[in-house]
Amino acid sequence: MATAAPARQLRCLNLGCGRRVHPGWQNVDVVASSPLVRPHNLLEGIPYPDSSFDVVYHSHLLEHFPRKDAPRFLKECHRVLSPGGILRVVVPDLESIVRNYLRALDRAKRGKAGWSANYDWMVLELYDQAVRGESGGGWGAYLCQDPIPNWEFIQERTGGEAREMLAVVRSQTSSGLRKPSLPAKVHFAFKHFPQVLRSKWTHALLGKADYDALQLGRFRRAGEIHQWMYDSYSLSRLLRDTGFQELRKLSARQSAIPNWPSYCLDTEPDGSTFKPDSLFMEARKP
Repeated sequence: MATAAPARQLRCLNLGCGRRVHPGWQNVDVVASSPLVRPHNLLEGIPYPDSSFDVVYHSHLLEHFPRKDAPRFLKECHRVLSPGGILRVVVPDLESIVRNYLRALDRAKRGKAGWSANYDWMVLELYDQAVRGESGGGWGAYLCQDPIPNWEFIQERTGGEAREMLAVVRSQTSSGLRKPSLPAKVHFAFKHFPQVLRSKWTHALLGKADYDALQLGRFRRAGEIHQWMYDSYSLSRLLRDTGFQELRKLSARQSAIPNWPSYCLDTEPDGSTFKPDSLFMEARKP
């Protein structure tokens, strides 16, 4: 009796992956966090031929594109998918953030214990990453508190992302207590001499106000800030307009992608959700 042919392994693409990569996937980001990541600026398109993948996934990436560029990027996702392929998009959930902001506002106004701090956090969650002028912004400043008055609430809202950022903030705060030695400063200046010289000349040429404006513009174009926000209605409409069908809102563990939780991209190994404040949506290329 003839044996069945083995199932073909899915061809999967993880865009804007950061440090959440999978060795069985193609992982792409503007800066490679490991040898498993292909460095590429996705504003220039997706560097693969048509119909290369069965799955395209990106998490907390789309909101970093200017609104006018989002349709072009999603059409690129459509292009590299095979017919019947799945696109999984994860973004901050504007509807959830707004509802929780209003809940925190109402309870803070009524003087409920602890909700003044929760209100402050929800304002940051809603607005900070769109307006910040330096890395970490208000999130980083808030997490510098010791103790953090509402850490449990923040973890409930943002999960593993908050724990990762807290570790970074605490590490930077600890190292910031020790000023670099003179040899360390000299070594840095020597190693990065062209950049240091260019910065000094630019500062002298522009003056402080214009130089500060240049630095702010560079930061805001570097990819950290949010350029737009989405809820399930607006994201569904955008996906439909860019050629996708069978749109579904799911949980972190739900997916039409076989064995999705095993990849540990939206979930942790213990099954918890990495970014609980997210909107998880999937769609198919016809």
